[in-house]
Amino acid sequence: MAEQLTRATRAARGVLFVHSSPRAICPHLEWAAGRTLGVPVNFDWQEQPVLRGSMRAEYYWEGAQGDGARLASALRGWDHVRFEVSEDPGAGSDGARWMHTPDLGIHFAQTDSAGNAVIPEDRVRYALELAGHDPLELHRELRLALGQAWDDELEPFRHASDFAPVVWLHQVG
Repeated sequence: MAEQLTRATRAARGVLFVHSSPRAICPHLEWAAGRTLGVPVNFDWQEQPVLRGSMRAEYYWEGAQGDGARLASALRGWDHVRFEVSEDPGAGSDGARWMHTPDLGIHFAQTDSAGNAVIPEDRVRYALELAGHDPLELHRELRLALGQAWDDELEPFRHASDFAPVVWLHQVG
């Protein structure tokens, strides 16, 4: 009974967004995610209209606290792959988000219950110290802390479904 309670309180969940992956790497990403989570996984792959020849997928996962970090680590070594991993906050743990692009590498941010990035006090103090009296440098440091460059690069990939063709089921009138 105590083991079940401990396992239940340690449960975590989140989402893995593979924004773009070369077709040949897709099965390897599934294998890496399944190995990390301890269960076989199958992603529903779709064409990524933003980057010709690549695929995209969303996968809602459940596992132990910290599996989000383990997923991000397992996927970050694959060339030409863009992804995001989120882990929802749980009992005794903050939420988290990892963003990865081939050019920028990986960015980590703590998140609140609404999924907003949270900049820890020490990181804000560091930005203030580096910037001194230069507001442009402070702006640059805070954008870095928020992962703005990663957001900028991933944003078109996040809206890939906006490019999907509309299928009319019936016509009125």
